[in-house]
Amino acid sequence: MADRVKEVAVGEAERIKQLTSDAARSGAYLYPIKGIVYFLSHRPLWKPLASKLVPTLTLGLGITAFMFIFAYLPQAALMTFTQGPLAAVSAALLTLSESSTLFTVLSKTFLVEDALVDTFDGTLLSKNTTDLLSSGRQIKSGTGDSIARLGKLIKKPFAKFSPDALIRYVMYLPLNFIPVVGTIMFIVLAGRRSGPSFHARYFQLKGWNKAQKEAHVGEFKAAYTSFGIAATLLEMVPFAGIGFAFSNAVGAALWASDMESGKVTAHGTSPDLKRQAMKAE
Repeated sequence: MADRVKEVAVGEAERIKQLTSDAARSGAYLYPIKGIVYFLSHRPLWKPLASKLVPTLTLGLGITAFMFIFAYLPQAALMTFTQGPLAAVSAALLTLSESSTLFTVLSKTFLVEDALVDTFDGTLLSKNTTDLLSSGRQIKSGTGDSIARLGKLIKKPFAKFSPDALIRYVMYLPLNFIPVVGTIMFIVLAGRRSGPSFHARYFQLKGWNKAQKEAHVGEFKAAYTSFGIAATLLEMVPFAGIGFAFSNAVGAALWASDMESGKVTAHGTSPDLKRQAMKAE
């Protein structure tokens, strides 16, 4: 039995290693970075975040404080048996990840869902991806900024939080008790799980059914993992996570716009993305 467990663990580690390598080659991890630059350089995109800033910051601070008070020390104590002096750092990363997950679930479900949609749609509009956007939202005529021109929603965006995602997250948690490698595996698996969720609005605007979404995600599997890892790590940053949630929405919209314009390869990489990732458009 022990040999079988070891064999499965080694196989999973090799599979994650290959996925990580493919994800790095895809270059999709640059889109969250590009999203930060684009978000900071386009002030109209700040409006949805500004309207929700106080309640979301309050929620984020409360959740993070609660988790470090009640969860950090017990987890650090348990990790001491497997990770020794690294337990403090691993437990801190785990607690941040847990806090981020709770914050993401609660905030996106109850506080910022509409604001994230406006940010995503506003980015598409600023990139002139109007054919895609018009299928799910009215666009006002005029010369206003990209947020001001957003009209009534035609399609209700983003599915509510699914319990399945939380169940898978809990299943991955024991990986953190494996020194170093376990934490890396946890982050990679979390990124693979969360990556496609950043394009939930894109899938809806495309009008895809479940089979079409699964086919697309399968084709861009490594790229979505790459994007998910980078976006998840950004949203794990204490207190700044809410800002990165919005810049990730911008990055996801920029990626969707590149997909629509044919700039993205089968591996999810824009040919000129690496040269332009740090330039404001």
